[in-house]
Amino acid sequence: MSDNNSDTSAQQQQRANGTERSPSTEEKEIPREPALVHKDINIKTELECLVRLLDGKIYKDEETAMEELHQYLIEDEGSWVLGDNFLVFVQRVLREDNFSPDTRVHLIRTLAYAALKDDVIIILHQDRRDHSLMNYAQDIEKHTPEEQQAWAMFMCNLFENIGPSEWLLYISEWDYLGQTISNIRVTTKVAVHCILSNCPQLKNSGSMMLYNIAIKEVKTVVFDDIAVELAMAILQFFQSNPVEEQAFRTLKALARFLEVSADVAAIIQMIGPHPKQFAGMSERVDELVNKISRKVPA
Repeated sequence: MSDNNSDTSAQQQQRANGTERSPSTEEKEIPREPALVHKDINIKTELECLVRLLDGKIYKDEETAMEELHQYLIEDEGSWVLGDNFLVFVQRVLREDNFSPDTRVHLIRTLAYAALKDDVIIILHQDRRDHSLMNYAQDIEKHTPEEQQAWAMFMCNLFENIGPSEWLLYISEWDYLGQTISNIRVTTKVAVHCILSNCPQLKNSGSMMLYNIAIKEVKTVVFDDIAVELAMAILQFFQSNPVEEQAFRTLKALARFLEVSADVAAIIQMIGPHPKQFAGMSERVDELVNKISRKVPA
């Protein structure tokens, strides 16, 4: 009886102090596996370069958008400070030929820095009608190598927080240039493009994206639609003799996709190479190789 009274007294004290933990609060505080992101972005330098390259080329309201972006990223105001036309400005810089590739690179790297902030989801939701960000991503292979590298950083960094990472995997569809696409399909395309690229930077970002996708706690039905495509890309990537870090990331992803789609096991057996080729690379790699081998014997 005294224990119950003690618990009640403690709860009352917590209520008085405003520190009582609700079940939902406890659930939110359960640590999740951290995503792999690019944090080596000097935002002051990126903004300075962007301002210089945009000088004399943007309208008055777009100058205001740049001032708001500075407030958001440097003065640490919330994303609410960005006006309704911010994404219109972004789309113009990304798509119009009178802006140089360097301008786009610095803008995208600036967005990659913003992607590390949890309230970037507000900006993403503003793009629900025009899909300007994902349409640009859908054309990943058409952009300059530097733009591709910057965009891969941006998409990797969106996995940093729960809301933006879930946005990347939305399944709602729209039409773009005669194709039916969705956020999850575009995210898959970018990940595959990067991991199979000859560019070391893109390969690295691709392995990070695959790892980030794999650690997401989402319904199996979401992964089932993309698991085979991503698994095939990983198997093709294995032929490039990846370094340990990238082997670990992609093996982690392959093991996850193996759990959610029965077709992945058949793909490994039919196409190969079998992950056993990485045995002995490191302890953590061996653990994943053994896990996969239990389901797909060599």
